[in-house]
Amino acid sequence: MNSEIILKLENVSKSYKEKTEKLEIIRSLNMEVYKGEFLSILGKSGSGKSTLLNLIGMLDTPDTGKIFYNGNEVKNIKESERDKMRNRTLGFVFQFHYLLPEFTALENVMLPALISNFDMKINIEKKAKLLLNEMELGDRFTHKPSELSGGEKQRIAIARALINNPSILLADEPTGNLDEETSGTINNIFKKINTEMNQTIIVVTHSNELASKADKKMYLKKGKIEEVF
Repeated sequence: MNSEIILKLENVSKSYKEKTEKLEIIRSLNMEVYKGEFLSILGKSGSGKSTLLNLIGMLDTPDTGKIFYNGNEVKNIKESERDKMRNRTLGFVFQFHYLLPEFTALENVMLPALISNFDMKINIEKKAKLLLNEMELGDRFTHKPSELSGGEKQRIAIARALINNPSILLADEPTGNLDEETSGTINNIFKKINTEMNQTIIVVTHSNELASKADKKMYLKKGKIEEVF
């Protein structure tokens, strides 16, 4: 990790209307994430963790406040460019793997890169194979999701999230559907990615074991940062 700020939030707030009531989810939140940092976001259900991750991932927009990537304010970037930026600079891992059932493990990993660089297919395939080998899935290239275990599918989802060399890897409860042993494997993979690839990671989790792998832990309560440790 170094001193380069890759992500910055300034006084970010987000609320939703529910019938006649306005629900404040994120409240005047400020945070900075440094290149190569591994940050875990903790908090009870309803504390705003997933909403915060959606804002960081440009899947939603704040009501007030500013979000900066490498010093550039997100709202000043055109929507079309924002879509490209989301695909190229952010990698997403969710609780469910969202692999396409008709494609093999290798094809699933390659897909995000092929969207904008189909003419680079040979190089993309080489990189996808390297990533699957890193995930210890070198013998699963041609297997489809129905032929894989839950842990294998999630490791493929992580490889897919890394195919475009993202500036930040975002993960939302990545071990939420897995048993304890498999979760341990995934936790170690996140730590390995962070350490060996200097990959910036922000993960929302209820898992204290996964959170313990992070450099910094941030505890959210009612949409505000209550503690950083």
